[in-house]
Amino acid sequence: MRIPRIYTEQTLALHATIALEADAAHHLSRVLRMPLDAQLILFNGDGCDYSARISSIDKKNVSVTVDHIETAERESSLSIHLGIAVSKGERMDWVIQKATELGVTRITPLISERVEVRLHGEREEKKVSHWRAIAVAACEQCMRNRLPVIDNAQPLSSWLGAVEADIKFVLHHRSSTALADAALKPARVALLIGPEGGLSDSEIAQAEKQDFQSLRLGPRVLRTETAPLAALSILQFVWGDLR
Repeated sequence: MRIPRIYTEQTLALHATIALEADAAHHLSRVLRMPLDAQLILFNGDGCDYSARISSIDKKNVSVTVDHIETAERESSLSIHLGIAVSKGERMDWVIQKATELGVTRITPLISERVEVRLHGEREEKKVSHWRAIAVAACEQCMRNRLPVIDNAQPLSSWLGAVEADIKFVLHHRSSTALADAALKPARVALLIGPEGGLSDSEIAQAEKQDFQSLRLGPRVLRTETAPLAALSILQFVWGDLR
């Protein structure tokens, strides 16, 4: 059986005993039905893996004791900030999950002209909390021990003026520029991808005024949930750690 990896927001130290959060405790005790003294790995985003064993367990509570610490840096040398327009249904969940697996550093959900999803107040808070939980679960699965930042949703125009990177791309099929034509290896990349229906001409022009380079990935039109995964894979292969 694979040793489960569990995220916790708590400070971790050698020989420390902590009570896990309710969701993690439920998963270990009721879903995995792990016994006393079973091994697991904890991480809290500091770049370390913390081997631990279950020191007490019941239906609602699980306490664990850390018995070994290992520094295991698994982040790419390429920092990628993905700005992606919010899409409908489960598409956004899929992008968050897979982008996390592919090593994205930061994701900003964007509201552009053709976005049909409306996020306000409590609904936005629930959505962002849901997306952050998806990123945590993806890190648990793919063995990342640093979480990507999931921002609150914001207007496209605000993000364009604030994002900082060595090179910035706006992905759209109307561009004639390929990645091979881009600059030398950067340390930080910002990537902008539109919603279903794509970005409007005026939004692309606005991005270009903020030093975004238009970029295409081949001759075919990719769906909004496919485009970021293709782009992230290529960027990580060319400039990052997918080699």
